[in-house]
Amino acid sequence: MAALGRLCRLCRWLPRPGGPGEAGGARRGVRALRRSPVRVLPPQKERAEAAEAQRSPGARPPPPPPAVERSAAGPGLWFEKAAAGDRRLGKVVTIAKSKKFRDRHGKVLLEGHRLIRDALEAGAVLQSLFFSTVGQLNELPQAKLKGANLIKVKFEDIKSWSDLVTPQGLIGVFSKPDHAKMSYPVAQLTSSLPLLLICDNIRDPGNLGTILRSAAGAGCEKVLLTKGCVDPWEPKVLRAGMGAHFRLPVIANLDWEFVPKNLPAGIRVCVADNKDPSAQAKAMPTPRGAGRDGSAPHSPKAPVKSKPKAAPECEDEEGTADVCIPEVAAQYYYENWTQTPVAVVIGGETHGLSPDAIHLAASTGGKRLVIPVVPGMDSLNSAIAAGIVLFEGKRQLQWRHKQEDERQKFPVVG
Repeated sequence: MAALGRLCRLCRWLPRPGGPGEAGGARRGVRALRRSPVRVLPPQKERAEAAEAQRSPGARPPPPPPAVERSAAGPGLWFEKAAAGDRRLGKVVTIAKSKKFRDRHGKVLLEGHRLIRDALEAGAVLQSLFFSTVGQLNELPQAKLKGANLIKVKFEDIKSWSDLVTPQGLIGVFSKPDHAKMSYPVAQLTSSLPLLLICDNIRDPGNLGTILRSAAGAGCEKVLLTKGCVDPWEPKVLRAGMGAHFRLPVIANLDWEFVPKNLPAGIRVCVADNKDPSAQAKAMPTPRGAGRDGSAPHSPKAPVKSKPKAAPECEDEEGTADVCIPEVAAQYYYENWTQTPVAVVIGGETHGLSPDAIHLAASTGGKRLVIPVVPGMDSLNSAIAAGIVLFEGKRQLQWRHKQEDERQKFPVVG
């Protein structure tokens, strides 16, 4: 009996079939099988973009542009800092160096503190300015910078795109200046003389820039560039000009038929030439394309590209059409040749003086101005010749004005 009692007490601890323990375990197993991970849904905008990307995998939307960091450089003057990978400077420099772009969009590229300052003071319209330090903005006219896009870039970026050996870290994009709307320096206007310069077929950028600088230094009233000259707004011309573009009017791309319309009435036009004044000059037809190649100024030679429109033609015995060159008296450049007003024509190094230049000189009573050189030398560089003749013209005009002033102060009593 005692053993039977112990067996009964042991059976109480065993789980019964269908009891609560078995049912609970079964229910826990069912709940475990039904459990699933929680799914996190993105926002509605991101889901739409993901669905669009799945429908067209090859046309993914571009990444958003970087935020523009703007800072103040002074009262009412703000600039933006170019982000990494900003290619605006490279695009502007590359495109603005093209003459086709300059003519089509009317934009020019200026580099350097002095050139940009001269342009702003003369009234040129600034569109964009790339600089490397904020201090550079303080050295420019603050009022002229308002309204332009001011972009701060790294100096290394400007150096990589600059044409200068020692870049100054300043590049500006301007609207192409109009000489009729410019405000030239007062000192230049008060020192201006009735002396004009006409450039004929000057195709070397360095020569043209140097000639413009000499014209500004001599006090020329204006400079006319005929068709065939290099573009005065080319970067090399601007660098050689050293700001002369913004000190006196430069009228470019003129046909010879429009040159007299840009000259004052009663003007005498002289041409720089290397023809010996002691030699007997004979008027004779000059075949088109004849003459010597070499440094300017030299004897007239017809341009290669096209026949001059204003130059008359004559026929020889064989019926060949030639360009007739009239006879123009020659003299040394240091002899008296100035009157009020007077213009000087400088020819290019390759084609020299065009027949139209000789005809204009002959029709206005002008002279051939000769700079004597050592025998055996062809002639001087066109930029050097222009400087010599212009400053001699300045000397003669100033002497003439001084004589007239003395006559007025001390009139001669007859």
